[in-house]
Amino acid sequence: MRAMVLEKAGQKLIYKEAKKPIPKKNEVLIKVHACGICRTDLHVVDGELRYPKLPLIPGHQIVGTIEQIGSAVTNFALGQRIGVPWLGESCERCQFCLSGRENLCDKARFTGYQIDGGFAEYCVANFKFCFPIPDGYSDFQAAPLFCAGLIGYRALLKTHNAEHLGLYGFGAAAHILIQVAQKQGQKVYAFTSPGDTHAQDFAYKLGATWAGDSDKNPPHLLDAAIIFAPIGELVPLALRNTIKGGTVVCAGIHMSDIPSFPYDLLWGERTLCSVANLTRKDGEVFLSLAPKVPVTTETHIYHLTEVNQALDDLRHGRFTGAAVISI
Repeated sequence: MRAMVLEKAGQKLIYKEAKKPIPKKNEVLIKVHACGICRTDLHVVDGELRYPKLPLIPGHQIVGTIEQIGSAVTNFALGQRIGVPWLGESCERCQFCLSGRENLCDKARFTGYQIDGGFAEYCVANFKFCFPIPDGYSDFQAAPLFCAGLIGYRALLKTHNAEHLGLYGFGAAAHILIQVAQKQGQKVYAFTSPGDTHAQDFAYKLGATWAGDSDKNPPHLLDAAIIFAPIGELVPLALRNTIKGGTVVCAGIHMSDIPSFPYDLLWGERTLCSVANLTRKDGEVFLSLAPKVPVTTETHIYHLTEVNQALDDLRHGRFTGAAVISI
């Protein structure tokens, strides 16, 4: 099969022939149709997330059809269209797994990081961590739901239906999340890289109450803020723009160091927290909710051989919405 392979962190992916995987008893073999590009892919490729499996096929927002089923698979059928997210498996026995917090499992393994992912014609996945594709979504429209959508939704849950919600970094996750927030009657304030008027216009197009540079103050204090951009300097800025009793959520899997800041930015019972990965319940709830909003995704399609270009375009903010690889 053809695949884009990372052989060493910090280097470009290589287009090459790879061995077609064989599913274990608890796995399905998936013929990949599309795979979303995510900033986490950048963190893996750039070496900011340490200890990936090497060589590695990245990609963790996978949409495809089942071509082969392991003997222990119970709830999927041949030919069924399914999606594969970042969380690839957990131990299912530890205190975190048994309490519905499998996202925190110390033995969890992740798609496109410790498990070969979707920048290839085929992949295998643990059936317990896969999801049916919601009705009405094409392969390309569905792919961003499996990380940008899921992680964004988990972050949104931690804001407790904030009336005035700030989103720092208006990329793939934020462009999905703003649609959910508006459905819930929330006002959204979009913060972008300074001078990125293209992203700000995109936020207004999707219904933002306000959009502006990340170093500017919004016209109204925030009840909560979610930081998607991997920039630690945004944390004190977000706290400064959040009311007493408000919440700031760091939603990325990687962030640069957070600078020191005066205690009075946190004082007043403000909460600062992070979001780690996702749970299967998050997937079930969000993928049921998405068609009801309805969430629509703006996608930019690249061919498999163009993965390196897609990653570079993401790194430099050359598109709005989400990038998806067509296999």
